[in-house]
Amino acid sequence: MSELRRMAQDLLDRPLVDPPSTADLRRRSRARRSRNALGGGTALVVTALVVTILVTTLSGPSAPPTALLGPNKLASFIQAGVSVPDSVLEAVGLPSLVNVPEALSGRPALTDAGKPAVVYIGAEYCPYCAVDRWALAVALSRFGSFSNLGQVISSATDVVFPGLQSWTFHGSSYSGPYLTFDPAEIYSATQGPSGGFTPLDTLSPLQRQTMDTYDVSPLGGLQPGEHGYPFIDVGNRFVINTTASPTPLEGLTANQIAADLSDPSSLVAQTIDGSANYLIAALCQITGVNAAPICSSTFVAQAQARMAS
Repeated sequence: MSELRRMAQDLLDRPLVDPPSTADLRRRSRARRSRNALGGGTALVVTALVVTILVTTLSGPSAPPTALLGPNKLASFIQAGVSVPDSVLEAVGLPSLVNVPEALSGRPALTDAGKPAVVYIGAEYCPYCAVDRWALAVALSRFGSFSNLGQVISSATDVVFPGLQSWTFHGSSYSGPYLTFDPAEIYSATQGPSGGFTPLDTLSPLQRQTMDTYDVSPLGGLQPGEHGYPFIDVGNRFVINTTASPTPLEGLTANQIAADLSDPSSLVAQTIDGSANYLIAALCQITGVNAAPICSSTFVAQAQARMAS
């Protein structure tokens, strides 16, 4: 596989209704790729790149559950992810390989239960969701705590970046004094009898409203009701479609990825911790500068300045 193809942002998407046909997947993949290429500061440094991915039958069963260990029923690799030292995040800073989140202006604050809300919508088969899950775990652990995270999943095997190891937010929970986290995994990584991926979570009214409002792009050719995964809304102040290329995760187990997170020189840390740093800066902005000690880090102010430009 060429490096250009590895860096291509072929975001595969699914509508919120019945699974689409293969032809629809091809068209939406091209639309999502165009959307990112025309997204300015949120796109990767790869420009003027056209890659055609032939989507065949999408399959790939989830890996068997990993034993849940430690506090709050977190698997060992999740514990490593939420325990990345602040000094490592500061050393990683804001790498150029990470996309800058898109800032929104003039929008009403997104809240849930009276707190600023973060919405994540993804799918277990989605390779780009793998990076964002890791980054969200690193970032959100500075403001609260997760429970029930530990089932290893792999992205679908017949798509770009096949078989990336991650885990699912399906069935998990998050609590903290500063914000709420509302995740949904729309589809699994396993095929149902009809040939599409098995549906998982149903969107709440809050999730559906924010995705319908902000996950649209006339330039990308998405039609009403069509969406791309992953989608992250941080308090209606920032929107993220993809934090970074999943290339550094290829061929690694969940435990190997977790171990690399605390090595600031590794590509895994540059990708995931770097993505987490922008998320942390966004979270500090919607919750207040004193919400977490990490909010006083130099990279937070730098990231906020880049996101505002």
